Amino acid sequence: MALSQNLRGIAAILVATGSFVANDTCMKLALEDAPPFQVLVMRGIAAIVWCLPVIYGLGLIRELPKAFHPWVLLRSLSELLAILCFITALAKMPIADLTAIAQISPLVVLLGMWVFFGEKVGGLRLFLVGLGITGALLVAQPGGVASSPFAIFGFLTAVGAAFRDILSRKVPARTPALAVTFSTLFIVMMGALVMSLFFEQMVPPTFRHGWLMFIAGFFLMCGHSFIYMAYRMSPARVVAPFNYAFMIWAALSGILVFGQFPDVLAIAGMALIMAAGLAVVFLEGRGRQSVATVAEV
Repeated sequence: MALSQNLRGIAAILVATGSFVANDTCMKLALEDAPPFQVLVMRGIAAIVWCLPVIYGLGLIRELPKAFHPWVLLRSLSELLAILCFITALAKMPIADLTAIAQISPLVVLLGMWVFFGEKVGGLRLFLVGLGITGALLVAQPGGVASSPFAIFGFLTAVGAAFRDILSRKVPARTPALAVTFSTLFIVMMGALVMSLFFEQMVPPTFRHGWLMFIAGFFLMCGHSFIYMAYRMSPARVVAPFNYAFMIWAALSGILVFGQFPDVLAIAGMALIMAAGLAVVFLEGRGRQSVATVAEV
């Protein structure tokens, strides 16, 4: 039974990561003839159109005010920073490279918990953080022929996502996941609207924009739903390593949809990021097993 549940959790995380990359792919296609922040606004409207009926259908309307709890709002503002940086970079960078850089976020979380909360990290984990950042630099290739000045926004995406995950620990335990999702969608949409009004020349939405954002909103909802199910069905140590499927899905999207092939250095950097992340997950799992063994004794 446990094996079956774990396999379901792994399947759910693979569907979740694929759904998020499908959402990013739709946004990148829309970015060909629409400004970034406007694309976020349109995607936000579509995602909320998908989200509200699900909330209503599950009988969670009464729980919706929890979407505006102070800790939930702070978490959503961190997500806003991450998404604004991500969409800015997505308009100018290959999707696989940007996704790889953003995947150092779990390593930045470790660093943040050490710096801001004094949690014990240890020399080996700090080395792995450095290894992951080195991998991200190989992908970004600052100063190289294939480098992009927008890679800095990829690093800022990882920082914003890391703060989001750190603040998630402060969200009240009884807050429904869909309330947190709605808060994120709403805050990102409103923040993108402000940025678009001040910094962009908005273009009239076309039918192409409409259906791309409708599809993106669907995949965004699927991503949030399946990632929630994955961590409900299986222990984090089982499903967390499969988060790195993001990079595989993004590479496939880059090759099949955009004809963008990562170079050798970028592939090496992706491998370093994945290796560092998986090593951290392994250490965390081994640490929990040790604590459990001591507790049993």
